[in-house]
Amino acid sequence: MLESIDRADPTPLHDQVAAQIRRAIADGEAKPGERLPPARDLAAVMKVNTNTVLRALRALREEGLLEFRRGLGVRVSGTPQRSAVISRARELVRFARQQGYQQDELITIIQNIR
Repeated sequence: MLESIDRADPTPLHDQVAAQIRRAIADGEAKPGERLPPARDLAAVMKVNTNTVLRALRALREEGLLEFRRGLGVRVSGTPQRSAVISRARELVRFARQQGYQQDELITIIQNIR
């Protein structure tokens, strides 16, 4: 599933960690509802600092792939498709704001699309 990070790669370490976890989810190695190993264990396997893993996990949570639950750890909550939809929705919100639209106006536009 996960392997060590390529330190010769110019991609930031946390992005490499996130990419490996994202790929594991896409490949079905980590399915929705499954719990991920603790960040400390992932860091040991990938040979990076625990904070690097935590940063990657937070990014994946923002993408909608993971959820954090107190006492239950980190679980896979979404699919790559859901992550892509969330990413594009964020792009749309940013674009709408640049064009001067408020959130309620954007919601109305989306609701009227058939």
